[in-house]
Amino acid sequence: MTPPAVILVRPQLAENIGMCARAMMNFGLSEMRLVSPRDGWPKKGARQASSGASAVLDNAKLFETTEEAIADLNYVFATTARERGQMKDIFAADEGAGRMLALAGEGARSGILFGPERMGLSNDDVALADAIISFPVSPAFKSINLAQAVLLVGYEWWKLVSGGGAPIAPTRSSPPATREHMLAFFDYLEGELDAVSFFYPPEKREVMVRNFRNIWHRLAMTEQDVQTLRGAVASLVGSRNGTRIKRD
Repeated sequence: MTPPAVILVRPQLAENIGMCARAMMNFGLSEMRLVSPRDGWPKKGARQASSGASAVLDNAKLFETTEEAIADLNYVFATTARERGQMKDIFAADEGAGRMLALAGEGARSGILFGPERMGLSNDDVALADAIISFPVSPAFKSINLAQAVLLVGYEWWKLVSGGGAPIAPTRSSPPATREHMLAFFDYLEGELDAVSFFYPPEKREVMVRNFRNIWHRLAMTEQDVQTLRGAVASLVGSRNGTRIKRD
């Protein structure tokens, strides 16, 4: 499945091109096309700003015009924060990514136009696109950095391609505590609390113990948790009794 091409139209700063490359590699986009960069190409500063995404920069293709950059594509999206009055479909980034994925599944090539940092895409550039992608940002401040725009679209693309699950999972170095281990801890802890008359008045002890145990059960403790808590209680008891707890 071929990812969409990222087309930077008249980008102004080499550093922004580098940051776009970084955003692309973060989310599985590899094809960068540059349309008439203001300061030429290649340009010093892009590689450093890419933070290691050199493969995207090394394979970036240079074009004189937007028309040339999209000539081999079947479907083109234009990113803009402004309504252009051009009667095109307008998608949020997630909807646009869904459309790109569907196109890729049909064997069609798609691309996304991103405009220059200062003014964005011209109306003539937008006119070359089939649809518009716009971002649901605060109406009080709609300006988005070029690399941020690339990252937002790339993120939505990669969510669909990867399934959208978290890339890491919590690790458990200690197994869940057994009932035997938990009950032994309860007996020990409650015995020490009885020694300081914690469960008072006596006629409420049964309810208090039950509530107390339910607190610990809700924590879903591991064997290590129980050992640590028992050691902490033992230290407090030893301190109260003037006995220092020795640790290995």
